[in-house]
Amino acid sequence: VQLQASGGGLVQAGGSLRLSCEASGRTFSPIDMGWFRQAPGKEREFVAAISWGDGYTYYVNSVKGRFTISRENAKNTMYLQMSSLKPDDTATYYCAASAKLSIYAQDYAYWGQGTQVTVSS
Repeated sequence: VQLQASGGGLVQAGGSLRLSCEASGRTFSPIDMGWFRQAPGKEREFVAAISWGDGYTYYVNSVKGRFTISRENAKNTMYLQMSSLKPDDTATYYCAASAKLSIYAQDYAYWGQGTQVTVSS
């Protein structure tokens, strides 16, 4: 499974961005997916996850109400709609795929290359 993340960029505080993650190669189901982020000098942090079957979602508290994770299974694509962005959201965002829904990076076997999100104040 190969994952390709895109959609990052530079945005002012309060603005919005939508990240996409397209899966290709030997895709299989069910496969749960998530977004993580890593800021310079910090550990990789869980952001959000979504299950394959019922679309159950889970978010880290700091993004609840601002970010929305979604997916289009027919397109093997996952999204992260980010609104009301803050400078603290600045990081490289990674998409990942797992056989089970999890908030732990070690549970994800497949990772995208990352896309940079920079929020200016």
